[in-house]
Amino acid sequence: MGTARLTTTVSVRADGRVTVVTIERPDRRNAVDISTAKALFDAFKRFDEDGHSDVAVLTGAGGAFCAGADLKAIAEGERRPVEPEGEFGPMGPTRLKLGKPVIAAIEGPAVAGGMELALWCDLRIAARSAVFGVFNRRFGVPLIDLGTIRLPRIVGHGRALELILSGRAVGAEEALRIGLVNEVTEDGGALTRAVALAHALSAFPQTAMRNDRLSALEQWDLSEAEAIANEVERGLDAIASGETAEGSERFRDGEGRHGRFAAGVGEAEDPAP
Repeated sequence: MGTARLTTTVSVRADGRVTVVTIERPDRRNAVDISTAKALFDAFKRFDEDGHSDVAVLTGAGGAFCAGADLKAIAEGERRPVEPEGEFGPMGPTRLKLGKPVIAAIEGPAVAGGMELALWCDLRIAARSAVFGVFNRRFGVPLIDLGTIRLPRIVGHGRALELILSGRAVGAEEALRIGLVNEVTEDGGALTRAVALAHALSAFPQTAMRNDRLSALEQWDLSEAEAIANEVERGLDAIASGETAEGSERFRDGEGRHGRFAAGVGEAEDPAP
C-alpha cells in the first residue's frame, strides 16, 4: 500500500492505481456524522480528480461497513444539509457523479444510510456474514441518500418496496441472489477481493470502460432516442482516443484469443468454434 492520508474518521491510501477509502469509526460501527460525511465527500472528489488513480474501493474499519447515519449525533442536535440539488448528500458522496468506478468492500452491517452508500458504489463485494437492510425504518428516518431510487434500479421495484417497507435484514447469500451484491467472499476477504477486482479493472483501456459506464448510468434520465445518441457520442469519444485501433491491433496479433481474459475479472468461454 502507498502512503495513507487520514482525517479523524476517514483514511485514504493508494495501492498502485487503486484508491482505498476507509471509514474509521469502528466504535460506532462506522456510523457517519457530519464531519465523516464531509471527509468521505472530499476523499471521493480528490479520487475523481486524481489522474494517477483509476478505481476506488470503499470499506469500513473493524468488521463493519457502515451502520448508517450517526443517530446519537442527530439526537444530540447535529444537523446536516438535506437539499434537492447539489453534490453533497447527508451521507457524503451519495450524490456525486464520478467519472470512474467505485467498489464497495462490505464486512458486517451495511444498513440504513450505510446501505445507501453501498448502493452508490458501482459494484458490491460482500463477506458471508454481511447484513443489509433499511434499518432506519424502525426509527422514522427516511432514505434521503437516493436509496429509494437506486435500490429499485438494482434489485427491481417489487423487491425494493418489500425491503423499504419491512426494514428487514438481508444476508449476503440473499443479497447475491437478488442482485444487491455482485459477489460473496469468506469473512475477512471482502477488501482483498475488491482491491484485486479494482486492479483488474484498472488494467483495461480506461476511456472506453469509463464511457460505457457513464452511458449506462446516464440512460436512466434520458428518453430512448437521447440514450442512443448519448451512447453513440460516448462511443465515438472512445474510438477517437485511439484505444479501439490499438486494441484491434493487439487482437490481430494474438492477444485475447480463445476467450483468454484478464485475471481477477473472470474467464470467458471461447466465443468462436
